[in-house]
Amino acid sequence: MKKLTRASIEGIKPYIPGKPMEELQREMGIAEVVKLASNENPLGPSPLALNAIMENIEKINRYPDGRGYNLKRKLGQRLNLKEEEIILGNGSNELIELAFRTFLMPDEELIQPYPTFQVYEKIARTTGADVISVPLKDFRCDLHAIKEAINKNTKIIIINNPNNPTGTAIKKGEMMDFLGVVPDDIIVLIDEAYIEFATDQDIARGEELLSVHPLIFIIRTFSKLYGLAGLRIGYGFGNRTLIDLMNRVRQPFNTNMLAQIGAAHALDDHEFVKKSLDLIQEGLNFLYKELDRLGLEYISTQTNFILIKTPKPAESLFKDMLKQGVIIRSMESFGMSYHIRVNVGLPHENERFIKALEKTLYS
Repeated sequence: MKKLTRASIEGIKPYIPGKPMEELQREMGIAEVVKLASNENPLGPSPLALNAIMENIEKINRYPDGRGYNLKRKLGQRLNLKEEEIILGNGSNELIELAFRTFLMPDEELIQPYPTFQVYEKIARTTGADVISVPLKDFRCDLHAIKEAINKNTKIIIINNPNNPTGTAIKKGEMMDFLGVVPDDIIVLIDEAYIEFATDQDIARGEELLSVHPLIFIIRTFSKLYGLAGLRIGYGFGNRTLIDLMNRVRQPFNTNMLAQIGAAHALDDHEFVKKSLDLIQEGLNFLYKELDRLGLEYISTQTNFILIKTPKPAESLFKDMLKQGVIIRSMESFGMSYHIRVNVGLPHENERFIKALEKTLYS
């Protein structure tokens, strides 16, 4: 009898997303649910994006622009790039998948820091490639250890900067030194899903790194800062040879019309961006202060979320918080049994999280 699938796929554990608000409402009959598990923008979508989407909703009988010309033109102007150096994706997740499907072959290796975004390993293993996980050092990506892990089978190095779930980030000098010693035939993929939240101006940013290494590919998303997570739209930029090869694998209409339109207008929504960043910073300041009051350890972040160490097992805490209508993320699946991750919400949501956390831990 023929084997149904590859052994590498049989060993993959399904990705577990944050619990939907509607599911908790159904299960427990809780009317007002606070979701702080998926690093979403609590303000909702960009108003400029929303207006543009509504103005174009009646055009959805037509196929989208398979080239994504308008959005790529706007991104090119912002990043000083040519169209052939940019690729659009159905969320940045699809761009990870496109890169791995295009370049990774069986018995080649992907190097990743650990813990990090779980989708990297999940997708890489579908190609039959091996995954080398390099432990973080003090919750930060250990570039020296990653360099030491490079061998003749290394094909791709992927770095999440800032890193999810820790919120720590790599400075420009560190990244440039690292890229300078990576062999020229290794692809370096830098996932910058949270780069817009970074307040430290010394943090490495993809557009400043393109000339340092010949095979570099940067990916970003409109899901977080711009509030378009439900539309699934992201973009990548970098080496045009890499982009060309991925375009050969990419589905013809992989990003939908409304996503392209919404993303293009979101880029111009400077008022919304400022309001969102101000809200995140104010929320972080509040959470830092309250976590200090509760005597809990946490990692200072360059993102819109915080990694928190708790005296109670993460899975147990997650379930207890659910009963109070607060959805957080247990880090058990990341190998961190006593850590949770929460994103900044609206002020009343942050306050409710703290009250529920204090009640769960200390009452």
